[in-house]
Amino acid sequence: MLPDIRLAIRLQILDDRTAVLTKEIATLPLHIAEIEKKLDGHKRRLEADKVALAANQREKKGLEVDIQTHEQKISKLRDQMSNAKTNEIYKAFQHEIDFCRQEISRIEDRILDLMGEAETLDANVKTAQVALEAERKEVEAEKKRAEERTAADRREIETLKAERGTVVAQMTPKVASEYERIRKGRAGVALSEAVGGRCSKCNIAIRPQFLQELKLANDIKYCESCKRILYHNPPQSFDDLVPESVRPRQA
Repeated sequence: MLPDIRLAIRLQILDDRTAVLTKEIATLPLHIAEIEKKLDGHKRRLEADKVALAANQREKKGLEVDIQTHEQKISKLRDQMSNAKTNEIYKAFQHEIDFCRQEISRIEDRILDLMGEAETLDANVKTAQVALEAERKEVEAEKKRAEERTAADRREIETLKAERGTVVAQMTPKVASEYERIRKGRAGVALSEAVGGRCSKCNIAIRPQFLQELKLANDIKYCESCKRILYHNPPQSFDDLVPESVRPRQA
């Protein structure tokens, strides 16, 4: 394999890793925004329960005032009944008292309903407050982890850039330039390995003669379809894989 091809393969590995880290850095703020949005939704639901509970209590207090008003009215009507001159006037007072008592009964029923609703709302508020506080802490922890991850990614990118510069400096300038040109025009992928007689990126079959020339590795070859730098990575022989110290001696 040509030295420039080996260097280009290493360069592609560095660029691929840099792309992954860059994408992660861009994604982390979106992740934080999403969990903060979820937290805001829980806050709004908690506030809605608080508002409903406050409205419940206001209505209950207003109804309690209404009961007092009706009771005071009944007391006055009874005083007036004692001075009624005719049976008709007496009955009129009694009818008014009965009406007030019915209203008190109706209001008391409503107060009981409100008390039941208040118990549920109060329990919801207390549960939501505990859950919200726990979630708020988790969001803060997640934000801290994201910040630490971003910082680590940036440090790794700087290391990758430094190594990239070293690799590019070792490449033939023309090959390095071609690599950059192809990478920018091919979604960040400048190289493709010939596997099974096909370009592994565009999956187009390679002409037999072209494949033979590629295997000779005399010069840089480009896929005739996708125009990426094409290389052949021959399998290692058994002797290449076995350490020299344990290879069988030649007769």
